[in-house]
Amino acid sequence: MKLVRIYGRVLEQLGPELKLGYLLVAANLALAIAAFAEPVLFGWIIDALARGQNPATPVTFAAILPLIIAWVVFGLFTIGAGVLVALHADRLSHRRRLAVMANYFEHVLTLPLAFHMQTHSGRVLKIMLEGSNGMAWLWLGFFREHCAALVSLVVLLPLTLFLNWRLAALLVVLVGIFAILTYYVLSRTFALQGAVEGHHSDLAAHASDALGNVPVIQSFTRIEAEARALWGIMHQLLAAQTPVLSWWALASVATRAAATLTVTAIFLLGTWLHLQGLASIGEIVSFMAIATMLIQRLEQAVSFVNSLLMQAPKMQEFFDVLDTVPSVRDRPSAAELGTLTGAIRFEDVSFSYDGKRPAVLDLSFEVKPGETIALVGATGSGKSTTLGLLHRAFDPQSGRILADGTDIRDVTLLSLRRNIAVVFQEPMLFARSIRDNLLAGKPEATEEEMRAALSRAQADDFIARQPEGLDTVIGERGRSLSGGERQRLSIARALLKNPPILILDEATSALDAGTEVKLQKALDEVMKGRTTFVIAHRLATIRNATRILVFEGGRIVEAGTFDELVKLGGRFADLAKAQFLAPAEDKAARPIAET
Repeated sequence: MKLVRIYGRVLEQLGPELKLGYLLVAANLALAIAAFAEPVLFGWIIDALARGQNPATPVTFAAILPLIIAWVVFGLFTIGAGVLVALHADRLSHRRRLAVMANYFEHVLTLPLAFHMQTHSGRVLKIMLEGSNGMAWLWLGFFREHCAALVSLVVLLPLTLFLNWRLAALLVVLVGIFAILTYYVLSRTFALQGAVEGHHSDLAAHASDALGNVPVIQSFTRIEAEARALWGIMHQLLAAQTPVLSWWALASVATRAAATLTVTAIFLLGTWLHLQGLASIGEIVSFMAIATMLIQRLEQAVSFVNSLLMQAPKMQEFFDVLDTVPSVRDRPSAAELGTLTGAIRFEDVSFSYDGKRPAVLDLSFEVKPGETIALVGATGSGKSTTLGLLHRAFDPQSGRILADGTDIRDVTLLSLRRNIAVVFQEPMLFARSIRDNLLAGKPEATEEEMRAALSRAQADDFIARQPEGLDTVIGERGRSLSGGERQRLSIARALLKNPPILILDEATSALDAGTEVKLQKALDEVMKGRTTFVIAHRLATIRNATRILVFEGGRIVEAGTFDELVKLGGRFADLAKAQFLAPAEDKAARPIAET
């Protein structure tokens, strides 16, 4: 039943082309009827010729011509309709494969960061490719062969009872025995194939992880160890796959044996019935042809079930991802948000990743338009989580966040994020051209706007050194650029977006001291007139912040300007002293806290 449900969902993925699918099913029904009619007509022709051997009942060619014409017409129809069905089935399956892949890709991009943190990107990609390809092959096989095979077995086989119930009964029994055998093999291998697919996913994740960290592998001489680990997964895969292959090899042998046994049994029984006057020669010929055809249909049906079994775990993984509901999504009544002034207010906001330990707890603060707010604290103190909540990477479990007086959950995600630009600590660049990376910030940006943003981000000097300028492809995650160059390009992308709210998540951490000084001046200029949130460990970069919020354990423990917090002599003062930005205490003073 689980296989039936999975296959039902596969057919649902035909979506807007489901009507064409119904037409192809109808065409397959017509093909099955035509294929069934051929041996019946041929048997009638044989019986007519046999009766003509009796001088008392001569038969003329004209008398059997209608039967011959009908037989030929059904044969030609089967050939022509089969070509048309196969042609449309091919086109349909390829169109829907690409559409399903695109829908999956779009859906995955909407899933929360928590999903992507827990699921390896190699596994997500493998599920997309194998799931969509598997569906395409199932659609293609179904509309080309398997639909007609199932119709023949389920609908047309019982109709043979009207031709000769004795021969038909034998045929039904033999087909039933074979169906039971197939079901037994299926029941023994379904769970086993699920384990096989799990090993395939592990293989994809391990290979993707290794290929994404080649510098580390080479530097730490891990090539042999990584290859050995991959072979280990492969051996586990083969150990799980071998029993499945053995069972289906048995089914394949049984299919060939069934073909020989069925035709032989029909011939022997038909001969005995003919001698008893209970079956004509034409009926024997018809049933021999029908038996041969049904055995072929059985083989197709077994092939279909085998393919479905092999693809089912991939389909299940695919649908599991599709069924994952984004934890952050638009409410039905979400409104479009215009351009913000930049007024932000957190009201008793709490959030936990695991539901046990709070990442932020009862967070409340207010930011006026144009203010620069710095967030300071140890790793894990809640700084990044706070700003993630602001641009709705996740939603708070309690409390609310207001932008210009409106709860950000009451507006659409797109309109909210259009008002916010984020420069992450990790630049996160695409393996595309510099131009494409910049246009991610503003798709309609002109060449002049891009050049201006690069200049303000102190990036125009290294762009000028690129062989193809803005059209230079910078490799996976921008690896052809230095760390500082990648970060400056990331900052230029955010500046190009020109939003009312700017988030700088340790944006200058990858820059050398000289470039950092120049870039800080540019950022100071850019931050004027817009609300800016800065996460910083280098306290020298936030001297001019309007207000500094010091985080500890998900709470704000201190707030004020740089000078106010140094004079306060608390947590921030300890951090400043550790970075030689405040006078050191004498020996009697308490020790400096670690950063």
